[in-house]
Amino acid sequence: MSRLPPGKIPIDILKEVVFKNLGAERKEVTVGPQAGIDGAVLDFGEKSAIVSMDPITGAVERIGWLAVNVNANDIATFGVEPAFLFSCMLLPEGADKKLVEVISTQMGAAANELGVAIVGGHCESTPGLANPIVVCCIMGLTEKGCYVTAGGAKKGDKLILTKSAGIEGTAILATDREKELQNTLSASVLRNAKSFWNQISVVKDALTAYRTGGVHAMHDPTEGGVAGGIHEIADASSLGVKVYEEAISVQLETADICRHFKIDPLQLISSGALLISAEPQRANEIVGSLKFQGIQASVIGEFLENADERVLIRRGGGVEVLPRPASDNLWTALMR
Repeated sequence: MSRLPPGKIPIDILKEVVFKNLGAERKEVTVGPQAGIDGAVLDFGEKSAIVSMDPITGAVERIGWLAVNVNANDIATFGVEPAFLFSCMLLPEGADKKLVEVISTQMGAAANELGVAIVGGHCESTPGLANPIVVCCIMGLTEKGCYVTAGGAKKGDKLILTKSAGIEGTAILATDREKELQNTLSASVLRNAKSFWNQISVVKDALTAYRTGGVHAMHDPTEGGVAGGIHEIADASSLGVKVYEEAISVQLETADICRHFKIDPLQLISSGALLISAEPQRANEIVGSLKFQGIQASVIGEFLENADERVLIRRGGGVEVLPRPASDNLWTALMR
């Protein structure tokens, strides 16, 4: 039996193993575990609770800050404000008080900025760990039924991308592989790349789009990058998709780093970007609302009826199958 690739478990194993072992059925569960949907919906009376969980494993420099923001992003993609967070902090053997303080301070600052309360969790020194891992569970509350999921895209919807591809991967590689990249990138490019951490949150992106109207689905492309995130929306919505490469923004710093590591920016972890499936007649209005808030956005494709039709139109006009990453290209770069 072959070993699992780094990162997310392949979708076939999720379906064949994980999703067949979900415990008891509860009437409160309106949206449970599904491929491509990064959260659950639990209905309690007149309220819906949106709940999600994510780990931070591939970044060390700002792990606490990332743990809060990446999890908050998942709630925001439902069109709901993140509110309550639980954290599980797993530290390497030999970790000291200073590491606990650094991670906790980062988490506290990030949560305060987003209006999120950290309400519980766990912290331990874990045998066998080389680097810290932070896992968070986050919740948001809304009126019953007032949300969207990644599985709500409809045939003919326009696909919108905010910001650009590979944002988080750019920040991680510029920070964790700074010495190596100094031999290739200019000081200004490397400095700008390290500042990509400031683009990680999509809470403003998602809430702006949802409140504009016409949004059917949203998803933040984390592991697997923009290409993987598009597949996840299409999977969850049982649709095909046509994507135009020339419409996908890739910032200079990302392009330079990907060229150095010989990786694809469309398959590089992209927290900070947001994918939006919108009614065709409202797409330009949504893009306009985002730009009014200072958020770059563009229509990069559309959803198709045939779920087997997933195509990428290259800049030169060639048509290819939209790549589905077996593993995020971040791991390819980090393991070099």
